[in-house]
Amino acid sequence: MASPSPDDNLYTVILPTYNERENLPILVWLLDKTFTQHALKYEIVIVDDNSPDGTQAMAEELQRVFGPEKIILHPRPGKLGLGTAYLHGLEVASGNFIFLMDADLSHDPKFIPEFIKTQKALKCDIVTGTRYTIGSGIHGWSLYRKLTSRVANFIADTLLDPQVTDLTGSYRLYKRSVLEHLIDITESKGYGFQMEVAVRASRFRDEALVPEGREIQWSSAEPRNTSHRDLSDEITILSPAGGYRIAEVPITFVDRLYGQSKLGPNEITAYLKGVWRLFMAV
Repeated sequence: MASPSPDDNLYTVILPTYNERENLPILVWLLDKTFTQHALKYEIVIVDDNSPDGTQAMAEELQRVFGPEKIILHPRPGKLGLGTAYLHGLEVASGNFIFLMDADLSHDPKFIPEFIKTQKALKCDIVTGTRYTIGSGIHGWSLYRKLTSRVANFIADTLLDPQVTDLTGSYRLYKRSVLEHLIDITESKGYGFQMEVAVRASRFRDEALVPEGREIQWSSAEPRNTSHRDLSDEITILSPAGGYRIAEVPITFVDRLYGQSKLGPNEITAYLKGVWRLFMAV
């Protein structure tokens, strides 16, 4: 059996943090383990928003343990929004592919190889994790959180027809140039950022950047195990009028181990306003 071809890409993981002192070292260890076991080049950019719990000090200690070439610190003076945190992280990122994920351990790094395998097989621009398809799941959420997420996705899906199943999910892999462009044209800065990015990605049209204008979604009726089967047997390729090429990967979402959720009434209100603004604009 032929050995897999080497991966010469550099994968940057951008981690916005606020009060994640207990979660951060566990996540960094899991990320290092995953990338190392699969012989993938990586770096982790930590964007801390002046956490009062000592997250920045923990990040500095992790940099001493793993090295400054692996752990890059790029703090900010305070909470300025999720979207701007990603942009801030991109300022010091060197990777040609960018992973966005939460720092609270709700996004398991074990899915990273699946994201990368999917991107390579389909040559897509974005791979997004979904909690709402066959083979995925959510563990540890209260009924209120589940309903909030479901309703948020239902409203946006009804009004905007984004062609993805999990608009509010934030576990994604982007080509760097695609992410930079989407951040540039996205107005939402908080909870609605992920939703707006997904919508604009599916609507954007530029023949120079997306010559095929394809959008890709999984359609298998069974849970996927791509380590044993060919990806080409499990997908349906759709061809809408335009948009970046997007693929979905089922993930298992687990509620945070430590700390408190950042989602509150202000974030929900901002999300709903963002949905309405997009509905009127696109």
